[in-house]
Amino acid sequence: MPHDAAEGAPRSPAPPQFRVAWGVLAALLLIWLVFETAKYGGWVIVAAVAGVVAPDLSFLAGLSGPHEHGRMPRRAVPLYNLLHRPVVAVVVMLACLIPDSSAVAVPLFNFGLAWLVHIAADRALGFGLRGADGRPR
Repeated sequence: MPHDAAEGAPRSPAPPQFRVAWGVLAALLLIWLVFETAKYGGWVIVAAVAGVVAPDLSFLAGLSGPHEHGRMPRRAVPLYNLLHRPVVAVVVMLACLIPDSSAVAVPLFNFGLAWLVHIAADRALGFGLRGADGRPR
């Protein structure tokens, strides 16, 4: 996408069908997340909010130092790409099977679920993984 055509961050050139599929998945996962947080409340709400924010903490790795508009600093790219892979969020969700206590397992599951909502919403909006140069793939 040319720089003139978009204000803000450049978007991934993913086909519209993929973006719609990610959007549907994001909506379904969001409904599930809201249901789970309303059902359990307490620390599950905190875990869900943290899960939505967690993937974008990788931007902190690139705060210092110059970079071009639309291009992420190179040192932040590997962490950003790792935190925006759905398999990582699913592994976090499956980690809820390890603790014996539901007081730990339920917030952990919801943290991973919120993380997955974030990833699906990003992909639906056209924000995908980054190339080694920091530009969207």
